Amino acid sequence: MSWREAEAAFDDDALGEETLGRMFEESAERHAASGAQRYKGGIYDRSLVSSGAVAAAPDGEFAELTYAEMREIVRALAAGFRSLGVGASDRVGVLSDTRMEWAQTDFALLAAGAVVTTVYTSSSESQVEYLLSDPDAAGVVVENAELLSRVLAVEEDLDLSFVVVVDDLPDGSGMAGAVRDRDDVLSLGEVYERGAETFDSDAYESWLDARGPDDLASLIYTSGTTGQPKGVELTHRNFRANVNQCYRRFGPRPDRPTPSVSAASTTLSFLPLAHVFERLAGHFLMFAAGATVAYAESPDTLREDFQLVRPTVGTSVPRVYEKLYDAIRSQASSSPLRRRIFEWAVDVGTAHQAADDPGALLSLKHDLADRLVFSQVREALGGRVEFFISGGGSLSPELCRLYHAMDLPILEGYGLTETAPVVSVNPPEAPKVGTIGPPLQDIEVDLDASLVPEETGAAGGDVGELLVRGPNVSSGYWNRPDDTERAFTDDGWFRTGDIVELRPDGYLAFRERAKQLIVLSTGKNVAPGPIEDAFAASPVVEQCFVLGDGRKFVSALIVPNFAGLREWADGAGVDLPEDPEAVVRDDRVRERIEREVDGVNEGLESHERIKRFRLVAEEFSAESDTLTPTMKKKRRNILDRYGDQIEMLYEDD
Repeated sequence: MSWREAEAAFDDDALGEETLGRMFEESAERHAASGAQRYKGGIYDRSLVSSGAVAAAPDGEFAELTYAEMREIVRALAAGFRSLGVGASDRVGVLSDTRMEWAQTDFALLAAGAVVTTVYTSSSESQVEYLLSDPDAAGVVVENAELLSRVLAVEEDLDLSFVVVVDDLPDGSGMAGAVRDRDDVLSLGEVYERGAETFDSDAYESWLDARGPDDLASLIYTSGTTGQPKGVELTHRNFRANVNQCYRRFGPRPDRPTPSVSAASTTLSFLPLAHVFERLAGHFLMFAAGATVAYAESPDTLREDFQLVRPTVGTSVPRVYEKLYDAIRSQASSSPLRRRIFEWAVDVGTAHQAADDPGALLSLKHDLADRLVFSQVREALGGRVEFFISGGGSLSPELCRLYHAMDLPILEGYGLTETAPVVSVNPPEAPKVGTIGPPLQDIEVDLDASLVPEETGAAGGDVGELLVRGPNVSSGYWNRPDDTERAFTDDGWFRTGDIVELRPDGYLAFRERAKQLIVLSTGKNVAPGPIEDAFAASPVVEQCFVLGDGRKFVSALIVPNFAGLREWADGAGVDLPEDPEAVVRDDRVRERIEREVDGVNEGLESHERIKRFRLVAEEFSAESDTLTPTMKKKRRNILDRYGDQIEMLYEDD
């Protein structure tokens, strides 16, 4: 039996068609004594701790809740939210970073019958107002005093019945006094206490029974590289279908000789739960499987958390894998000798991974590279990682190969908020670097070639806009009938807006967002993503932004990797200035990066090659509004921000 046949035939208690609230209840019953959540001490002033719902974790260490303990918290919170007036189909916002309480609140609100609408913590006051007013939210759960202040600043324009704060409000925050006499602002601990006092198992069961698979579960607002975010309507069926589809691909099938997602798995959750990727892959899927979810509740301690948690599986976006590799390379290059050993090991590992039959000599070299370098990298990540999953953007094939070479396979996938989200992903037993895997079970795909010239892909497959149909696909956008109509073909296919190649082997290869394709004045189409990704493993390039729409040639803005440049400068006897702005103006730096550009250009068609580039000192980031919260480039914002410098690239064009 092939892996595809085994995937279709797979049966397991974690598979089902019930609502998300019922899914959690059944998983908690099956895995009652197993670890469900791990949370860290010394980071938050948790109101659930001060209320006695959970014990405080030791500073800098992780404590654990079993599934039975998590279920009791979820049930009490559900009853507490009901006591605040939350009813079936009421929209309730969650404005918090990823943490234990986010997950508990999500399942509690879903059990109470609410529709969870997510808000990014990077949202401004005006964005918070829009993301709570557009769905007509009845209430909102915020993480701390800072986020509470953003809500209170715009509450006159909202119709909120309550605001719940996850952490205790410190006296010096300015918020504790402001809400002291208000009965509509409570801590999450107080919601728990109210629910624990009033909880009735029969009433709780009736809330679960009252919700059906086709009822709305969540509104997830697209982070939006352009325009105002749209609220994607996702039902319990949409999410549950995608849990089933992903579990069939990654679950503990009897035929699978490779690692899996199961009750024995542990994951470290750090991507925003406000984003659909982490919500499905690091949350719904893991809890359905009975896995343990630990929360990296501060980005400053992520490296330490890997050591403490020792995860077996992880989900992240390409930018994080790029940053992680930069850190690995930097640590391994602490001396010229160590740098040469690391570079040798990477070359050996990449050759070994690419070889169909590596032979005795290459295998011997790979064993040595593993002992000298790769085993230390794996140990730095806790020593138990079986595979990573990458989504939310395209991953450089070269970087993906490097991770595979280190025995840290990254299984790249693809999805959108509208598809809840996973459409395709590489299977653990048959990954193909450079692809986004074959579609999941029960997902139909087709191509619309009208957006691109007729052409054959690199693997000999057809190329076009990806069209998707399946039980995980959203029915449309909240209060946006015109946008909904445009998103679907007349016969019900969802238009992804992404250009892909459907290869003869059934795997998909991502090309570019249709709206981001660059059309040169010569009429040639250029996909900027693969060119930008080609710099992912560069030691001296941090980010690349390719442009040229309506121009004669392709150019780029390049953000240097300043740490990598200083390592190069030390080895080359070059004395660099301290100021980053002065570094990007240094002719020696430009010459060094020009060699990287020339190397990338060698692998491109003539019309795709970067003819000119400018170095910029500021990294693209969510803080500067040049990246989305999931680290995709906001192309329009970058074009606006660097308009003058871009014009200089083409001033004599």
